[in-house]
Amino acid sequence: PYLGRWAKTLTIDDTGSGAIPVGGEVPLTLAGFIAVSDTPKPEAHAVVQKLKQRRLQVWMVSGDNERSVRHTAALVGIDPEHVAAGVLPAQKAVKVRELQGRGQVVAMVGDGVNDAPALTQADVGIAVGSGTDIALAAADMVLMRSDLNGVETALDLSRAVMRRIRLNFIWAFGYNVVGIPFAAGVFYPGARLHMPPMYAAIAMAGSSICVVCSSLLLWCYKPPHQQTPFIRRTVIFCG
Repeated sequence: PYLGRWAKTLTIDDTGSGAIPVGGEVPLTLAGFIAVSDTPKPEAHAVVQKLKQRRLQVWMVSGDNERSVRHTAALVGIDPEHVAAGVLPAQKAVKVRELQGRGQVVAMVGDGVNDAPALTQADVGIAVGSGTDIALAAADMVLMRSDLNGVETALDLSRAVMRRIRLNFIWAFGYNVVGIPFAAGVFYPGARLHMPPMYAAIAMAGSSICVVCSSLLLWCYKPPHQQTPFIRRTVIFCG
């Protein structure tokens, strides 16, 4: 509408919604304004809640302004005390180092050039498949799909792999502790028990086959819906 020859209007959104007004000042006539707001991924809230159920600290570290960052964090369920806004790329790496100094194991999720320093500093850098080439190169792990559910799956799968490694190690250690003395004839003088060389070779091959088959069971892996970890972890989401 026409506001008069000398009238000027500056429109500012102060609703607290986290939207950022963008637009110029137009002499005499109010042309309107545009509000820009970050929209979280549909699965973000559910993923954050699942990670928190596993007693994980979920942080949001972003270079955007504080109001917008805190509004987005509230939408996805991140605690206000775990939100950092207006953070420069180098400061993100400093934040990761600070958490590591507290004894935390940090997994960093990012997709932009400004996330690369923090991805490199983190114990595990996780890049989203749709991210920049620099972020993909700096990360230890790349999610093939732009779906945050992959973060939970990656954590579950890594724990399943470590459990399988420990199981295989215990099995191989126990098998050899018993089998090697038996094959060497340690029990022959007292109990007259021994193992011919041919059977010893077969037993050794059988041990290796058992370990390989145990590892192949990971092909049957399915991410559990709920799992309580025994080690406290930290995950950082950067926008």
